[in-house]
Amino acid sequence: MTCSFQVLGKPVGKGRPRFSTVNGYVRPYTPTKTVEFENLVRIAWMNAGFEKMDGMLSVGIDAYFPIPTSYSKKKQAALEGADYDKKPDVDNICKSVLDALNGIAYDDDKQVVSVVIRKMYSATPRTDIVIAQKGD
Repeated sequence: MTCSFQVLGKPVGKGRPRFSTVNGYVRPYTPTKTVEFENLVRIAWMNAGFEKMDGMLSVGIDAYFPIPTSYSKKKQAALEGADYDKKPDVDNICKSVLDALNGIAYDDDKQVVSVVIRKMYSATPRTDIVIAQKGD
């Protein structure tokens, strides 16, 4: 079984936990941008209507980042589909996507045995995600 879906908007990597003090106690929290992106991933999975997957899984993530509007039209056209070498790191994007799908696409992300991730420029920022059961 293979499930493929898309999350519109700029991809966001997993942010480091932040800390605040409430009534003298330190409380960790996840940055807002990370929480919002993970919610978008969950909503996209649920809207796609897939069932929870079991067994060993393979995940493919294509993260498309916006081309700067300050670039000339010629340079913008040349960058479409080109590799993106800026932040966030691929491991942080992967962590963000896998954590978001934990418990809804699969029971635990320990089921994921292989991941392929790419970062590219595109006029339409988005994240394309493919999850396949190993052996398919």
